[in-house]
Amino acid sequence: TSLAHVLASNSKKRSSTRFVSLSATSASTDMIREVVKQAQNELKLFKRRTIAFFDEIHHFNKIQQNTLLPHVECGTITLIGATTENPSFQINSALLSRCRVIVLEKLSVEAMETILLRALNSLGISILGQDKEAGSVDGSKESELHISIEPEAIQSIAYLCDGDARAALNGLHLAIQAKVAEAKKPQNNFAQKSTLAKKILIKEMHIKEGLQRSHILYDRAGEEHYNCISALHKTMRASDEKAALYWLARMLEGGEDPLYVARRLVRFASEDVGLADPLALTQAVSAYQGCHFIGMPECEVILAQCVTYLSRAPKSVEIYMAYDAVKESLRNHKGPLPSVPLHLRNAPTKLMKDLGYGKDCNNCSLNKPDDKPCPMKKDEHFTAFAGGQITSSHFALVLKMNFTPLCSAAFDLSWATCSSNHYFLQDKSRKSIPCFIV
Repeated sequence: TSLAHVLASNSKKRSSTRFVSLSATSASTDMIREVVKQAQNELKLFKRRTIAFFDEIHHFNKIQQNTLLPHVECGTITLIGATTENPSFQINSALLSRCRVIVLEKLSVEAMETILLRALNSLGISILGQDKEAGSVDGSKESELHISIEPEAIQSIAYLCDGDARAALNGLHLAIQAKVAEAKKPQNNFAQKSTLAKKILIKEMHIKEGLQRSHILYDRAGEEHYNCISALHKTMRASDEKAALYWLARMLEGGEDPLYVARRLVRFASEDVGLADPLALTQAVSAYQGCHFIGMPECEVILAQCVTYLSRAPKSVEIYMAYDAVKESLRNHKGPLPSVPLHLRNAPTKLMKDLGYGKDCNNCSLNKPDDKPCPMKKDEHFTAFAGGQITSSHFALVLKMNFTPLCSAAFDLSWATCSSNHYFLQDKSRKSIPCFIV
């Protein structure tokens, strides 16, 4: 906006250029058409080109942007747009391709100090420790106030305002106003009023009171939103817990919805940690539920705990890569997809069973659709007391723990149940058989 005012002042000196300024927050489509019509008349009658400046241009919808497109393309108007958002997300690609994007980076600390020193000089405020005499704030000799400021206070503004000169000047203005109002209050001792009240010193603590907190650049719906969540994701992936906590704080202090962060942590727990630590998913889901229950600011420590846990956890993308490979295989499959094999199908009716649905399912592993049904195999990991074979494949828990159940006789067993430390096997007649674990 400041650059637009500079262009406007320069265009007034040149009669061959006309400058028009509008705000996209209040400009309608009819107003845009009127500006274009006037620009066409100026070019046709007076051979004078028009520079159209639209502040906050990201507020224009697609219809309004398309209205400008042909006139920008033919040169009827020279478009200048100012926006705090990423043009890639807010401006039509057709209009963006006909413009040149100039990124204005945040100001450095040195540049901020230069701007503040110019403002202090224009206000007649001296810097403590320098020989320059302070001037008058309001220009009145009778109520002249001699104001000075500490160098540390200037440095604090420059560091706290995150490269935003407007926030720095506003913070300085608020601090000066507060001290001037305090000095003008009536005092009991009138002798001291003429001496002390007219000498004001702005300290670092006064600046911090005026700013309240650091000016954090963050936009929940803009580019900085995606930049910060990407930084959080990548630092957790790199197991850098301190950096991850920093980016988490940047988002939460900037006003981000804690439930959005919690949802991203749930995704991270499966995508980047996965089977390397299955409890990470439980931790992330619990963090989401905790944030939902208590909200901000109490839930910030819950998110910090979850971020630290996920950063320290071992990483594995095995599930993520495997599922991506399956999706790629399905997308690249040529021809009709194969039908589900008979032994993997559900058999709720007698007819389906007669047709072979679900046949030998209990003794087969899950095969790919183009594999043939596997033959019946006996499980060699389980033996009964009488030397018989347990043919059921549902003893995964016992198999994993390398337990050997001992039974009083050999049965064709179908499934097992557990009660405390005792295991019970049941045959097809659903008769329970106690087994002892050795």
